Formats: sequence, structure tokens, C-alpha cells
Amino acid sequence: MKRRAFIVKGSLASSAILTTSAFAMESAFGYKGANDVLNIGVIGTGDRGRGLISNINKIKNFNVIACADILPFRLEKGVNTVDGKAKGYADYRKLLDNKDIDAILVTTPFNTHSKIAIDALDAGKHVYCEKTMAKGYDGIRNLVKKVNESKTTFQAGHQYHSSRLYSHVVDLIKDGKIGKIAAFECQWNRHGNWRRPVPEPELERIINWRMYHEYSGGLLAELCSHQIDFANWVLGETPYQAMGTGGVDYWKDGRETYDNIHLIYNYPSGVKATFTCLTSNAKDDYKIKVMGDKGTILLDYAKAWFFPEGKGKKELGIVDGVSGATTKWDKNSGIPIEFEHKEPSKQALIDFKDNIIYNKKPISDVTTGANAAICIQMGLDAMYNNKVVAKPVL
Repeated sequence: MKRRAFIVKGSLASSAILTTSAFAMESAFGYKGANDVLNIGVIGTGDRGRGLISNINKIKNFNVIACADILPFRLEKGVNTVDGKAKGYADYRKLLDNKDIDAILVTTPFNTHSKIAIDALDAGKHVYCEKTMAKGYDGIRNLVKKVNESKTTFQAGHQYHSSRLYSHVVDLIKDGKIGKIAAFECQWNRHGNWRRPVPEPELERIINWRMYHEYSGGLLAELCSHQIDFANWVLGETPYQAMGTGGVDYWKDGRETYDNIHLIYNYPSGVKATFTCLTSNAKDDYKIKVMGDKGTILLDYAKAWFFPEGKGKKELGIVDGVSGATTKWDKNSGIPIEFEHKEPSKQALIDFKDNIIYNKKPISDVTTGANAAICIQMGLDAMYNNKVVAKPVL
């Protein structure tokens, strides 16, 4: 199938489901009511998996009843993180056989996402698959095909798509707040080697999987993926071209994935988007800057600011009840964009539960997840092969 064909097919399939009556859907697929308990199994109980378990513990009528991991000490930690009782499995396929489980959370290494998610869909489970959704073009294609054939909910784990602040910012941009978009400048800088302690030498590649090509997409898949998903979301399009560079230039410890990366993506609208990740300098940490001819919006994890363009650089608003008054702001910090919102990872899980119960199409679905995953593979090919990479036809 060509990429355009399977992306469009996914959208049509979702639309068809949404137009079916709630009664018919409940009858056909057994969706639960709002007051029923939704049981979930977590496959992969490393740091991310346990962090999401902690969030699920705080969501009403959402229970983790099973965990799976190939490392016994991580499985034990995962089970112990659960509020209540959870069964542990060394083999995730045994977990999928548990008929009491309604949904699956996939938080395993990048290279296993597609296979495990497909197996879960085959078992009739709803799936929340952590980002990046799938590794390689075959993995992306196979998972999209399976989701389109399935009757259950699939949500991709780009949690900022669920952030009410980020959604508000996207609406502002689409309403013309910053004018015509010129560029995105994104970074996610850290100061640390990303290495985990290994109790036994033979576990090196399993525990430090992020450092090896076989399992990982490195910084691009683990960090930049969120920001690439955001750029795609704002623009409503995907890049036609990627170029980039990087290297293992600081942490000389045998790793294969780069410890610094620098990428540029070209979009059909003419917008250029840059993405940088460092592991030897954490200045300014995480930032997304969206620049237009009327102003700039700056985003971090949980806050946003607007910097207007123009000589006066002032914004009219309501001050002390007077409409049209000039809002004062610090030119170095911008005008805060205030919007009430929950922590994005928790909100994404709440959305996942609601999507299942009310049969709603996820806002971070297989289409947006596949588009981001395609961008990731384009960037990896550009960096590791030292060439400009065009968007493939899948």
C-alpha cells in the first residue's frame, strides 16, 4: 500500500466507527460504561512503565491488574508500584491471554513496539503504545494495517497531544496569533550520559537498549519525537525532506546511538523546523519556539509565552476591567499564556480511558503516530547515512 492510501484508510475507518450509534457499538464490541472499571495490563515495567502505573493509580475506575517484563527485578518493581493486586508475567503473550484485561499499555524498547501492539490488537485489547510508535518503515506499515483492521481503540503515546495547554496553543496559532509561520526551533538538552547501572555484564544491551541501533532510535526517537509530532500537528502536514548530523562526541563508552543530534526538516508550506538534543549541556532544557511574522510562542513542559512582533511590541487586552488597555510584559520573559491543564502523561491516560468508554477517536491516533514515526526514520537515515532524505512512499 502507498503511504497516502493507508493514512487515508485509517481516517476513513475511524470516521466510520464514530458515525455508528453508541448502542450498536456497545452491543457489537462490549464497550464499558462510564462507571465500570477498566482493567489494564502494562507490558514493560522500566522507569517509564512504572511512572505511568503511578498515574493510572490516581485515575478513578482504571486499574492495573497485570504487568509483564523479561527482567525479574523490573517486573517485581512494576507489580509493587500498583495500588492493589497485579499478576506478574515473564512472557507478555501470557498476559494477553488474560480475559480480564481490557487494555494494554506498551512501554517496552522502541524496536518491540510494533510486534507487541499487533499481538495485543490480535488479542482484542485496546492499546496505548508509547512513542515512538514503531521502528522502521515495515514496523510502521504493519502496525497501521493492523489498527485499521481492528475494532478496538489505539492511542499513540505522544502525550503532549493530550495537553490542554498545548491544544490551546495550537488553536491560537491556527487562529493567527503569530501570523504566518516561518520556522520552528526545538531543543531538548540534558547533561547526563543516559546510562543505567547494569548488575550483570550480559544485561548491558537489555538495560541500556537506548544506546544500541538494534533496539533504539536514540535521542531522536526518545525525545525529539514529541516535538516533531507537535510541528506536524500545528502545520497539519508532514515534512517532505530531512537532513541532519550528530555523533558520539562526548560519552566515549561504546554506545552506538549519538550523544548529540541536529536536524532540519522541510515542510511543503515552506516552513523549516530544527531539532537539537545535547547530552553534555542542559542550558534551557526543553523548549519549542514557533516563530511567525506577528510574533513568537515559546513552550516548555507546562508553560507558554507570547512575544509579539513589531516596534511597539505591546498587546491589547483587558486590564482592571478596561478593554483595549495595554498589557505590560517583560520583554525577556514574554506574555504568559495562561490555561489550566493537568500533567500531560496523566491527561493522556485519562483520555485513553475515556476514548475506550465513550468510543472516541484518540487525538493522538495511529495516523499521527505513524506520521511522527516516519519523520523519525527519515531523520535517522539522514544522520547515519550522511545524506538528504526524502519522504518515502509506503
